[in-house]
Amino acid sequence: MRSQRQEFPGADGAMLAARLDAPDGDVHAYALFAHCFTCGKDVFAASRIAQALTGHGIAVLRFDFTGLGASEGEFANTNFSSNLADLVAAADFLRAHHAAPRLLIGHSLGGAAVLAAAGRMPEVAAVVTVAAPSDPSHVTGLFGEHLERIARDGEAQVQLAGRPFRIKRQFIEDAAEHNLKGKIAALRRALLVMHAPGDDTVPIGNAVDIFTAAKHPKSFVSLDSADHLLTRREDAVYVADLIAVWSRRYLG
Repeated sequence: MRSQRQEFPGADGAMLAARLDAPDGDVHAYALFAHCFTCGKDVFAASRIAQALTGHGIAVLRFDFTGLGASEGEFANTNFSSNLADLVAAADFLRAHHAAPRLLIGHSLGGAAVLAAAGRMPEVAAVVTVAAPSDPSHVTGLFGEHLERIARDGEAQVQLAGRPFRIKRQFIEDAAEHNLKGKIAALRRALLVMHAPGDDTVPIGNAVDIFTAAKHPKSFVSLDSADHLLTRREDAVYVADLIAVWSRRYLG
């Protein structure tokens, strides 16, 4: 496997840090990976899935959304719409420097993002969601008791996964404006929905809603005892192997 650092301008011009994992031999297809909310390109699930996919001839570009990881920008000024714009910028970068992505993979809120952004990437043939919410506004439930303060004061400091993040009212308002089910119904790409029944961060009912809204070809895979972040290596490799086998039919 070859792993190279990359960077490209994101939605608002900030430089986004990325990594391209590619097989040693021929690249059969390029994939774009969208990480979970407040995570980053180097989170365990992203790196494991990308590395495992290279063994199947798939090159994967994973990047930090604006304001996260090694990317420039202010996280507090981002929202779901800016995440979609970052994804489109990543696809444009791949198209210009390598080849357009044929496969989109999104983890958690990144899954909602690839569902919403796929229509803006004409070359994409297949989309995969892992532990994704069926509505971007689901993520606002993580803010709990801070929601009232955000509504009153316009922003609040919120602890997420042990780290402080400044969340503004515009983030919540933007998430509520997106009709994801309509985008799913009009997807017109092969869809693979992957979710664990015991996911206590994004309940499996979200996977049911995504699968129900989608038209064929669509597939669903239960991730059994996996946790939301796929912290066990065997779970991440299992996800990658299934994606590779499933997508082969659609990537040509």
